[in-house]
Amino acid sequence: MIFIGIGANLPSDRFGKPQATCDAARVALDRITGVRVVACSEWFESAPVPLSDQPWYINGVVKVETDLTPRNLLQAMHAIEADFGRVRTERNAPRILDLDLLAYNETLIVGSGPEIPHPRLVERAFVLRPLAQIAPNWVHPVTGESVSKMIAKLPKDQVCRPLNKKI
Repeated sequence: MIFIGIGANLPSDRFGKPQATCDAARVALDRITGVRVVACSEWFESAPVPLSDQPWYINGVVKVETDLTPRNLLQAMHAIEADFGRVRTERNAPRILDLDLLAYNETLIVGSGPEIPHPRLVERAFVLRPLAQIAPNWVHPVTGESVSKMIAKLPKDQVCRPLNKKI
């Protein structure tokens, strides 16, 4: 199973509010040659992690099928981010769009380039809660933990609530 996290907390000139940008990003992912979005979570509203005074995020997770390699999929995702106006500054900065490759089947990449599975997905309610909607039986290939077990370990102060709007 291949999962991509979608998030935004800044409005864009092109799409408007973060949720509209995230909606457009989901469509853009489905338009990548060789990629098909097969499942979508609801949108969630979440506080920034780590907690700060920046605007809250809109987040969701999609499941895709593709024959692209992880590297080629990441390149296509970064091209979408750039097309949408994302400028990479410092880590955890506010952003117009953030696309994260969360997991790519059983692939493990550590140390060289972006890690797969995403190294911080186990710490983030804004990833795990949407992931639980579309893949409740998914098991982390490194830790061996289920989504529900990872959710149970989350810090209680992470606010992440569904907007009840399908992506």
